[in-house]
Amino acid sequence: MIAPGGKFPSTSSLEALIDALRCLPGVGPKSAQRMTYHLLQRDRAGAERLAQALQTALASLRHCLRCNNFTESEICQRCASSRRDQSLLCIVEMPVDAISMEETHAYQGLYYVLMGRLSPLDGIGPKELAFERLFARATDGLVNEVILATNFTNEGEATAHYLSELLRARGLKVSRIARGLPVGGELEFSDAATVAQALMERRDYG
Repeated sequence: MIAPGGKFPSTSSLEALIDALRCLPGVGPKSAQRMTYHLLQRDRAGAERLAQALQTALASLRHCLRCNNFTESEICQRCASSRRDQSLLCIVEMPVDAISMEETHAYQGLYYVLMGRLSPLDGIGPKELAFERLFARATDGLVNEVILATNFTNEGEATAHYLSELLRARGLKVSRIARGLPVGGELEFSDAATVAQALMERRDYG
């Protein structure tokens, strides 16, 4: 379809879909094109399910008031559970990291999900990660030990160091998961046994 004035529209619905899929991590132009053509030609029902699931998630999901993870209620099921150890608070970077910790079956405490890590080059500082909200959670009178389980990347280590200083200043015991994980490794891509060993061998941090 030619736009008024005899010019082609700058962006078609096809191009818009391809461009939208590029927002996914690790998806470049070619991958986005393959996904688009597959959904449109081979799996239109799947495309409709995907669109509906995204709309529903965006409309219903929010951040848990206690752990900052995604949930459909104000307090997620894990934080509301009476079976969890309220005295332990494990800080992780992303929701997938909490899932990795849970798969070890070695941890029964609660979590706080930062939804990122300190990265000055990317403009992500304490304010962007809402550290004050974390500090309020950690000093609620129930937490005795904070376990830093950020990844062993430069940014993850910097985040752990920064948090340890401020949490200790608030009178909290702070530990760091042991380096059962390789330097530069991330929880999401580590096997459960390795993460479990790192958790059990955690040490005081600082």
